[in-house]
Amino acid sequence: MTDKNQNELVEEVASSPASETTEQFSLNDDRRVKVLSPGVMVAKRFFRNRLAMVGLFVLIAMFLFSFLGGLISPYDEDQLFYRTKYLKKEYAAAIRNEEFLYKPTPEQGSIKGTVQAGFIANQGAGVDGKGAWIPENPASHTQAHYENVYKVKDKYYWHQSEGPDLYSLYETDNLEGGVDTLIGVAYKDVLSKSNEAFDDNFAFFFAALKAYTNASPSFTPAGSTDVYTIDDGLIALNGEEVAFVSHYKVQAAAVDVFLTREFKETIIATIEDNEEAGEATIEMETDEEGVTVEYFFEKNPNTGKWSIKQEVASRVYDTYSAPSKAHWLGTDGYGMDMLTRLMYGGRVSLMIGFIVEIISTVLGVILGGISGYFGGWVDNLIMRIVDIFYCIPSLPIFIILGTAMDNMGVPPKVRMIYLMLILGFLGWPGIARLVRGQILSLREQEFMTATEACGLSVHRRIFKHLVPNVIPQLIVSCTMGLGGTILTEATLSFLGLGVRFPFASWGNIINDVNDTFVLTNYWFIWIPAGTLLLLTVLAFNILGDGLRDAFDPKMKR
Repeated sequence: MTDKNQNELVEEVASSPASETTEQFSLNDDRRVKVLSPGVMVAKRFFRNRLAMVGLFVLIAMFLFSFLGGLISPYDEDQLFYRTKYLKKEYAAAIRNEEFLYKPTPEQGSIKGTVQAGFIANQGAGVDGKGAWIPENPASHTQAHYENVYKVKDKYYWHQSEGPDLYSLYETDNLEGGVDTLIGVAYKDVLSKSNEAFDDNFAFFFAALKAYTNASPSFTPAGSTDVYTIDDGLIALNGEEVAFVSHYKVQAAAVDVFLTREFKETIIATIEDNEEAGEATIEMETDEEGVTVEYFFEKNPNTGKWSIKQEVASRVYDTYSAPSKAHWLGTDGYGMDMLTRLMYGGRVSLMIGFIVEIISTVLGVILGGISGYFGGWVDNLIMRIVDIFYCIPSLPIFIILGTAMDNMGVPPKVRMIYLMLILGFLGWPGIARLVRGQILSLREQEFMTATEACGLSVHRRIFKHLVPNVIPQLIVSCTMGLGGTILTEATLSFLGLGVRFPFASWGNIINDVNDTFVLTNYWFIWIPAGTLLLLTVLAFNILGDGLRDAFDPKMKR
């Protein structure tokens, strides 16, 4: 092509519409090259990694769930929920009394077991019966009608019949003319008060049982002028009922509950009607308002004792309730909302993970930077310290410290702070070695020689020029280490050595599966927390892999 034709072609191109709108650059013009900063290049590599983006989105979702979810949740972290549950509670017990009971005089206070055993062994034997002690001169005694005499240590005891199944018990220190002292009575018929305020003192008790067992129509207790009437076991004073006698011993389970005669008679009648069946159910009105309560009777075949239970409404913790509209993931073993606990638990687990990594990173960067820059004996000393820390058995230390904090009663919040400090203090050696290795390779490069020539201080050389060049590796290491830290915290909390109630963490939430029954029947207690823990740790590892690939300039994606 001639020069003339070439010039014409250039003029045509210049006069074309495209040339009017498009600016032409020469091949060596810098404006033809689009220059990207290292940060943008790393970001482009990272965002092109789809798996890393999935991990990033999962972590964003976890942070929103944990930190924003706790703010919008209608419940508090340690808010307890209750439900009404109908329980059969022990209300009373009854048994037909076939054994002797003992009531001491006020002066005696109690009747020794050895005296009771002597009475049982000799009761009914008579003066000539087996085991009886016969005095040499019975006529000289103040009591001439001994039924039996027995000795306990240095005192003599005997009893005399006051009627069928009623005996008065005496003691003296000298059978030959000694003073006889009444110490109490042994009885089988049971005396109960009809009026809770009535004073059934020993004198009344003894006189009432004596009159009942001898079928006397009335009696007057010793030291009193009151005349009581007794008719078919009902005892009255001036026409007002005060007590009654029966063959059954009926007692309330609670000391502050008073059982009326009508109630006891209903119990006795029910027991007698259902003796063979061994169980019964009745309904009775319990108060003036006419409230009807159901009572359940059950006989113990071995002892013959009847247990009377009452079905009452109790306000109990709403533990392990199934998922519902009020509680989307149910409630835990303390009766707290599981979804809310998961939100606050994620907040605690993530905060502990980040704070521990910050503590480890700060210590590792400082010690690793100093070791790598100075070398020599400084490097040797710090690396030997790192070796010592690598040899420390972490789990036994956590167990010892956890037990010590339990014994000292360390508050849960302070305990959580100690946990973060301990984990952070034991986690720095790996980061120190990473920083040291990178700085050893960087300190001999030209830009470090330039810093020396410029007279920069050692502090600025390390932390202004060396450490920033290690940041990409630190970001990758810390990101991947966060997952391990969260797992460590979860493991310690699961073992009861980490975060304690009332604070929640995903680890101590899963702690409930120590119970096999909970593990197999209440999936909503441990599966959600385990799933969140799995996704979070997996997302941190995926994110760390993505950052490592993005910071590596040799990666081509």
